[in-house]
Amino acid sequence: MKNTTIGFAITGSFCTFSTILEVMKSLKNEVKQIIPIFSFNVANEDTRFYSAKKFRKEILDITGMEPADTLQKAEPLGPSGKIDIMVVAPCTGNTLAKLANAITDTPVLMAVKSQLRNNKPVVIALSTNDALGLNFKNIGILMATKNIYFVPFKQDNPNGKPNSLASDYSLLHNTIEYAKNGVQIQPVIN
Repeated sequence: MKNTTIGFAITGSFCTFSTILEVMKSLKNEVKQIIPIFSFNVANEDTRFYSAKKFRKEILDITGMEPADTLQKAEPLGPSGKIDIMVVAPCTGNTLAKLANAITDTPVLMAVKSQLRNNKPVVIALSTNDALGLNFKNIGILMATKNIYFVPFKQDNPNGKPNSLASDYSLLHNTIEYAKNGVQIQPVIN
């Protein structure tokens, strides 16, 4: 993966941010470049997990790049052709639903749609409390969409949150390798 440029799109499942930072640190030494992309909420919302400013600084420290956090900054990523593979991690139910229904109203969705337009792979790492609810149909739509690959996922708390699914980030690297070759890693549901 040394010659691979990854677009790393982050959406607002804020409880996963410490994991995301660790994943990005481990990827940094394996790839040519990581181009960060933030949803509007990630760019602007302070939460009990991180302030927007602190999270931005940590991403900048890891990648050496300011995140694309507006539609205007995300739009040129596709036409530039620089991104070999797009990772959306975490991918919230909101982003999942919009992508499945061709809505492009955030920097993350703009970057993903341009990646798909370029016929290049997109890897989705789910983190949503509604995956087995109304969003289940959107997972099905995206599973059947060319060039979209899922990091294997499972119910993260079947008793407390029976509709929730979360991806296994320990399988992100392998999922990227498979997706680069046009293959969905299996089993996708653990």
